[in-house]
Amino acid sequence: MELDGKSALVTGAARGIGKAIALRFAQEGARIVLNDINKESLQEAAREIEKVSRERVIYKRADISKSKKVKELSRYVTEELGVIDILVNNAAISRIVPFLDTSEKLWDRTMQVNLKGAFLCCQAVIPGMIKKGKGKIINMSSQSGKRGSKWHAAYCVSKFGIIGLTQSLALELAPYKINVNAVCPGVVFTSLWEEHAADHARREGIEEKEVKKNLLKNIPLDRLGTSEDVANLVLFLASSRSDYMTGQAINLSGGSVLY
Repeated sequence: MELDGKSALVTGAARGIGKAIALRFAQEGARIVLNDINKESLQEAAREIEKVSRERVIYKRADISKSKKVKELSRYVTEELGVIDILVNNAAISRIVPFLDTSEKLWDRTMQVNLKGAFLCCQAVIPGMIKKGKGKIINMSSQSGKRGSKWHAAYCVSKFGIIGLTQSLALELAPYKINVNAVCPGVVFTSLWEEHAADHARREGIEEKEVKKNLLKNIPLDRLGTSEDVANLVLFLASSRSDYMTGQAINLSGGSVLY
């Protein structure tokens, strides 16, 4: 098993990509801590993942944009599992809104969850990784972290920032054998994307039923991504197979982004 004996914290793990990553980790022998703000969904995800896990799946509700809550989460995880070997900063929010309609509240919340949350979680787990002399940090960026898109300014800025954070940490932590990489998925049609389909249709001037067809026209491999596609790449980055890779922002977009 790729992650046998390793402990992993996955944020935003109650559904979609985060849950798929946690499930894949559990299948490969990792001890899992799930984090999200929705306790009921966390409990449901934990029950599902425990069916394939050899270990009890731990979950902890916490708003990772709040320093106090992240410190509480870190203490809880340390008490339960000791040092975290793998951190996946997946928690994020996204809204498709014209720039001039973007409120200060929405801008701030996007930065707090998507960027500050990753910053706080990294600060919480890195000291233990340094002491251990190894670790894996995988930050979830996006194709929107490689190129901007209209009606998506706050999200794009936060995901560009994730790549900058990844590169900076990769250089700073390399002497401690801590690998820091980012994943940049394209369109993965999770429940979050379904919630935004109407806004995407308005942005593109199309009917909602045409959204998937509209998205596919820009994807050379002619299919949308899946949560499992992302989980497989994250597994590679979390495993020893990627020990010579750090500071990278890897596209997973079916060929829609090539830089």
